[in-house]
Amino acid sequence: MTSGSDLLSQLNPNQAEAADHFRGPALVIAGAGSGKTRTLIYRIAHLIQHYGVDPGQILAVTFTNKAAAEMRERASHLIQGADRLWISTFHSAGVRILRAYGEYIGLRRGFVIYDDDDQLDVLKEVMGTVPGIGPDTNPRVLRSILDRAKSNLLSPGELERQAERYISGVPKEAAAEVYRRYEARKKAQNAIDFGDLITETVRLFQEVPGVLERVQDRAVFIHVDEYQDTNKAQYELTRLLASRDRNLLVVGDPDQSIYKFRGADIQNILDFQKDYPDARVYRLEHNYRSSARVLGLANQLIENNTERLEKTLKPVKEDGHPVMFHRANDHRGEGDFVAEWVTRLHHEGRKFSEIAILYRTNAQSRVIEESLRRGSIPAKIVGGVGFYDRREIRDILSYARLSINPSDDVALRRIIGRPKRGIGDTALAKLAEWAQINRTSLLAACAHGEEILDRGGSKPVEFARLMQAFAEAADVYSPGGFLRYAIESSGYVDLLRQEGQEGAVRLENLEELVNAAEEWSQEHEGGTIQDFLDDAALLSSVDDMRAKQENKNVPEDSVTLMTLHNAKGLEFPAVFIVGAEEGLLPSKNSLVEPGGIEEERRLFYVGITRAMERLFLTAAQNRMQYGKTNSSEDSRFLEEIQGGFDTVDQYGQAQEYRQKTWRDYRPTVPARPTAPSAVKNTSPLTGELAYRGGEQVTHPKFGAGQVLAVAGVGDRQEVTVHFASAGTKKLLVKFASLSRA
Repeated sequence: MTSGSDLLSQLNPNQAEAADHFRGPALVIAGAGSGKTRTLIYRIAHLIQHYGVDPGQILAVTFTNKAAAEMRERASHLIQGADRLWISTFHSAGVRILRAYGEYIGLRRGFVIYDDDDQLDVLKEVMGTVPGIGPDTNPRVLRSILDRAKSNLLSPGELERQAERYISGVPKEAAAEVYRRYEARKKAQNAIDFGDLITETVRLFQEVPGVLERVQDRAVFIHVDEYQDTNKAQYELTRLLASRDRNLLVVGDPDQSIYKFRGADIQNILDFQKDYPDARVYRLEHNYRSSARVLGLANQLIENNTERLEKTLKPVKEDGHPVMFHRANDHRGEGDFVAEWVTRLHHEGRKFSEIAILYRTNAQSRVIEESLRRGSIPAKIVGGVGFYDRREIRDILSYARLSINPSDDVALRRIIGRPKRGIGDTALAKLAEWAQINRTSLLAACAHGEEILDRGGSKPVEFARLMQAFAEAADVYSPGGFLRYAIESSGYVDLLRQEGQEGAVRLENLEELVNAAEEWSQEHEGGTIQDFLDDAALLSSVDDMRAKQENKNVPEDSVTLMTLHNAKGLEFPAVFIVGAEEGLLPSKNSLVEPGGIEEERRLFYVGITRAMERLFLTAAQNRMQYGKTNSSEDSRFLEEIQGGFDTVDQYGQAQEYRQKTWRDYRPTVPARPTAPSAVKNTSPLTGELAYRGGEQVTHPKFGAGQVLAVAGVGDRQEVTVHFASAGTKKLLVKFASLSRA
């Protein structure tokens, strides 16, 4: 093992100064790529070898099991007695403490820890007993409410007092009562959930000071990594542990605080010096990851934030390649630009696995996936699944499959409970038995539900009628129009709205599905929803075949696709950040959320600092949203970093950069109007034309025609149209995808 003095000589001066910190509180502001984990490990080793600290009195807390395992591995090569160190995640530390001392707060030996599915099962049981909780309330919404309450150390009563009238659409009194009964059920079953691992440990320390003292004897020197990501419960746990000896060293970077949606509170690190006025502050500013040009861009961007601690990344590497920005004509051109440059980099000797494509929302991956596929470029999605394999996409496509094939029992079983329709497993089993005896389909059995079932027979009949309406719609609408109709009329939008943040992401994916169908229609004139489903199935089968290769999701040498959030902590020689547009980056929600723009700027900063050598930024002049092509405005962040990048065309030739706003674009008209948006009151409606009779119109399937008669107004306006090729049809204007000839 290396001596203490020799250890510090292996660090740069800033790292060595932080690693030499002995007693008292300390804040290490560690910029991206500055070697914070190395500094932490060397500090621990220095405590042991230079100051004679017992390894059994050192605690290091990380956020992920992977990070904890990496720290243990690195410590084992550097520190004698490393096996006695307490290196753990917050939650693993909670398990250890509660297993040893949980009986002091009523946890019996052998208590169980509920996983996500267990938690949902208990919530489903409890929900049915609480007034104000309807049968269609999603238990995932309630779980999210409870998880957020626990991360903020709120009891059921405090949740009820502090919350608005509704919490994620649930009356606060009902949510609080679910919380109470859920906690009572867990206690009766001698169980805790994942959130309890922190909150119950905090309660234990607060109620039993003797236990806190025993744990403090084991955690005399405390280290907390990624401190900017701590929530209130983790903050309080850390504060209690450090309250006696005050040997707390926290490492973090407020410029990389991007998890507010998970409960992270940036004020924990910003206010550290208020909590500990005598704290020493160390800054790690030398970046060993990125080129000077990349870091110059990052510094230029993040200086626009006000909620930060002073820090400037200093490059160790030379200038490197220029940062490139490309403004494509549309989102497909953007995807093709990325695929073209990935191919170029690969031909230059860069492995595919050294390239990452980052985006703000999962829905953006669809176009990128298709461009890469056309270029025969292997790709893997991190933190997600292929676009056509996502649950919500498969669900809506199953509605489409059943609409055109009433014998598709597999599709029916998938969607009959999404959303719930009061048709349980027992009823479905009886319907299936009847269908088998009568050699018919499950959907046909549903139509006879009142004859087959003793109770609730009207529910499957209603479902059969719904699917009959879908079958008629499939004959009338364009693929995109039909999918809009299916998303809205199935009740799927309301289902996802109950799922909080997760549901919002899934809705974005469904909007992208409509976009995919509209684009497909433009390339396959006269194509039907059946044709689109066939092509979608082929795309999915490609993903399935990849999943079987080498027992991995994709070949090892593959381009990585992921959201900017998932990219934190990673690095790649070449990085593409796509969709640098207002409404995407920054996201449209951030425009109205307090501190939202600053968090989005931090997210962009995190993406930029993933790049080691090459960085590409892209935006589209026109992007399809809700099936309609709209002009896009460049992200405000691009204006903030002007001069830090080269604007290039699709061939890499330099162009002059000029900030593009919506005023620079002529409004674009979609190729054909579509049915109403999948998201009520938020998505633009198209096809709502005021007809009086006599107008010449065109329909995507029936072609040219003339309006003969009109009935109703607004959303209920119905027109009778005579088509030269299809005869006379009655159409609801809202869904008909008509356009004036």
